[in-house]
Amino acid sequence: MICFCLPHQFLKPMVPAIKAAASPGAKCLSAIKGIDFDDSGIVLISDIIRRELNADCSVLMGANVANDMASDAFCETTIGYVDDANGALFKLAYDDPALKVGIVKDTVGVELCGALKNIVAIGAGFVVGLGYGGNTKAAIIRIGLKEMVKFCKMFYDGIQDDTFLESCGVADLITTCYGGRNRKCAEAFAAAGKQKSLEDIEAELLGGQKLQGTLTAKEVNHILKMKGLEHEFPFFTTVYKISYEDTPLSAITDTPY
Repeated sequence: MICFCLPHQFLKPMVPAIKAAASPGAKCLSAIKGIDFDDSGIVLISDIIRRELNADCSVLMGANVANDMASDAFCETTIGYVDDANGALFKLAYDDPALKVGIVKDTVGVELCGALKNIVAIGAGFVVGLGYGGNTKAAIIRIGLKEMVKFCKMFYDGIQDDTFLESCGVADLITTCYGGRNRKCAEAFAAAGKQKSLEDIEAELLGGQKLQGTLTAKEVNHILKMKGLEHEFPFFTTVYKISYEDTPLSAITDTPY
């Protein structure tokens, strides 16, 4: 059993060493929150693992902020699986009194929720940094969730509606928008009036950890631009443009969603 949990931009360079060390028939599980792309569009991280290791890959995503988990406070997570036996195996490996594991036969839905919610968290951080309260943040979370569902359904068939109500969906979205590193850094970025780059804030606040939301926003925007779909996803597009272009912070609430 091989479990992957690292910033997604570091996976591809490590694949040759991992492949050389992996036993034939290894069962894989990805907790990597991000997406990749090629000339055709989206490439899921789990698909990279499946292809490179010639192995089945399940996916673990959930409301699992590290500091809370380290204290053994009760929380939930979701494992998406393709192979029934491997889904049951990874549930057996991870489920315990402090970590309740739910399993769903929907790896794509679980994985995309884990990646896309980080874009929403960046938007939530912007509104907090601008001094707005809970009403505004709730609106941003709702708008972001709506675009998450739309993105998933537009690019993939067979995603289950119930997946969005699992820990990997609405629960992970809520906790990340209130307590995750993406929200924290985006708040500091907005509070500083964009006078510091997100890369500088990442270095100052995260102690070597990496932001995933801004990179995912860039990758999603690349796909939307390639397909001519930016207008279909005004929230995702606005988060990207505030993060990487000259679009003012006020656009996070001024943009018609």
